[in-house]
Amino acid sequence: MNKQLWKLRGLNFSYYATTGVLNPFLPLYLGERGYSSSQIGLLMMIGPFITIFAQPMWGYISDRYQTLKLIIFCLWGMTILSSIGIFGTSGYMSAFIFMLMLYFFMLSSTPLLDTLSIRVAERAHATYGSVRMWGSVGFMLLSLSSGFLLTALGGMHNLSFLYWTIWVLPMLLLLLLRDEKGKGDAVVSLRAFGSMLRNKQFIWFLFLIFLIMVPHRMNDSLFALYLKDLGGSDVMVGWAWALAAGSEIPTFALLGRYLNRFHELALLGIVAVLYTIRWLLYGFIQDPVILMFLQTTQSITFAVFWITSVHYVVRLVPDHLQSTGQSMLSMVFLGLAGIAGGYAGGFVKDVFGGNDMYLFGAVIAGLAAVLTFGTQAYMRKKNHPAV
Repeated sequence: MNKQLWKLRGLNFSYYATTGVLNPFLPLYLGERGYSSSQIGLLMMIGPFITIFAQPMWGYISDRYQTLKLIIFCLWGMTILSSIGIFGTSGYMSAFIFMLMLYFFMLSSTPLLDTLSIRVAERAHATYGSVRMWGSVGFMLLSLSSGFLLTALGGMHNLSFLYWTIWVLPMLLLLLLRDEKGKGDAVVSLRAFGSMLRNKQFIWFLFLIFLIMVPHRMNDSLFALYLKDLGGSDVMVGWAWALAAGSEIPTFALLGRYLNRFHELALLGIVAVLYTIRWLLYGFIQDPVILMFLQTTQSITFAVFWITSVHYVVRLVPDHLQSTGQSMLSMVFLGLAGIAGGYAGGFVKDVFGGNDMYLFGAVIAGLAAVLTFGTQAYMRKKNHPAV
């Protein structure tokens, strides 16, 4: 089992390393291809939109046929093929179609990898966070080194070769990994999926996640522009995201050991309060250097949020629907909150300015904190079984 665990850690490291290359540098690559900022923005917004439809579907398919390894392998294979289309096409409409395909397959694999990580970690008596932390390590190292690697390769036009080369490792590790099936023999059907959608506690939890994550995804989309508006450089933007990813590592490594001492809703309420403070600081501080280092607060906001949310879904959703449940969590985080955060944050920034955008985010996070603590108090009062 230790070999299985280390293979999965390597799988998280190498998969998130591919996103550490693609996410920061694909917009720059598209800019060199001659696309305008608005065209690039539309291409990058495809991801959150397509997530709404793709992730629950693939999660259900994985649960229905009780295989994670095969589905992930197919999704990653189609991701690579879609990227060949992106890097090889010259027309904007073709790029749009291939970007749609890339996000449809790539983002759908993330919650399935989380489910696989949870199952392997449980059976190896390890924590999910000790596996997921390697994804942050991979993202951080590649986001820092990709600029130097691209320079050594001859420029941004060689992004495709760097991206495809890194994909070799996760594909090989996935082939060597043993598949992990869920517990029990319950039949996964559309009726079972419908019963999960009728689970009021689960749906309300997803709504709370949506509120907490709208300002976070707003920051994901617009932080670089805000930093540049305040006089920050491209190098500072790169370091800001590397610091954010690096700060998550100790939290992912350690929190899982102590998570059973706290109720998940209490932790999420605390996270919402910390997010409120974080966005207030972003709104009032105008020094780009300080803002760059404030990205390290990701360790006590997003990292805690993600581990807690993943574990709470495990409790709320039957084991035979775990892939579907994790996919719906990812759909809300990446899809619904991504679209709402990008559009609402962009509107507030354009009309009122970047500092008011973050103050708006603080208000949303504060509301989420009140509702989360209120929900926990209500559940305690009613002596809900999940408390």
